[in-house]
Amino acid sequence: MTGRWLAGKVLGAFLTLIFVIVFNFFLFRVMGDPTSQLARLPQSTPQEIKQLQKDYGLDKPLLGQFADYVGDTARLDLGISQGSRRPVWDEIKDALPWTLLLVGTGTLLATILGSWMGVIAATRRGKKADDGLLSFSLFTYAAPEYWIGIILILVFAVWIPVFPDGLQMTPGAEFSSFFDKATDVLDHMILPVTAMTLMLLGQYFLIMRSSMVDVLTEDFVTVKRATGLPWHRVVRSHAVPNALLPLVTLSAIQFGAVAGGAITIETIFSWPGLGELSFQAIQDKDFPVLEGTFLVFSVGVIVANLLADCLYFYLDPRVQAS
Repeated sequence: MTGRWLAGKVLGAFLTLIFVIVFNFFLFRVMGDPTSQLARLPQSTPQEIKQLQKDYGLDKPLLGQFADYVGDTARLDLGISQGSRRPVWDEIKDALPWTLLLVGTGTLLATILGSWMGVIAATRRGKKADDGLLSFSLFTYAAPEYWIGIILILVFAVWIPVFPDGLQMTPGAEFSSFFDKATDVLDHMILPVTAMTLMLLGQYFLIMRSSMVDVLTEDFVTVKRATGLPWHRVVRSHAVPNALLPLVTLSAIQFGAVAGGAITIETIFSWPGLGELSFQAIQDKDFPVLEGTFLVFSVGVIVANLLADCLYFYLDPRVQAS
């Protein structure tokens, strides 16, 4: 990878991050003064409102607030939550690992299953297997994530109570070992991870199927077949690696959509991640927490796209040649 190409990509990501920081600041200022919510409470006095504005730096001019915001963000000081009175960064650090566990596992399973199903459908194009997989994937693609989550809870936690209906572990449980704790977390993960996987499965299937159909019509596939290679080797060793390239880009582009879906899924299953934290902040009108979670989600999308560009550079020789 050339240093100039990498520097250009990093610079583009950095400029995008600057835009996100500026947009994040002014977006929540346009929504109004957070302390105006307290002004509607009968027990709030004008002196208390002024003190609160001073505590949050809202008594300064807009440019002064922006300068403070940029400096605090560079130090990972995202303010104080108006609900819990804890630092926002501490709230995010507690929630981020659970979101990464949920989103990472669901995305990995959706990628593997969607790719595998797409290969099967493309190699059996027009047959019953293709029609069945296509119908199932279109159904999961069109179904809202909250509906999928509710159905899973209704079937597997209410009608057939085999899995917990929420939370990340059993409340109040004492675990004798790390293995017991991990087993309990895994048991609670099954339903939300299934919902996340089904939410993403249709997209990966459709992209992989379309990519495989195109690759199977390429000349190099015909040449490989003409040399006497078995069909399964042509598909596995030559067609699939080339068809996987669009999934790299899709994974990065869909990261923002995954984060949005995580808000719904985490809320339904009471999963203590960034999604539920954002939902609670919306309900409580906790602007500092909303600013912090929006920034984290945006940084995640930027980093994911940068990593996808670098990975695509290694996987596709045509990019290197250009």
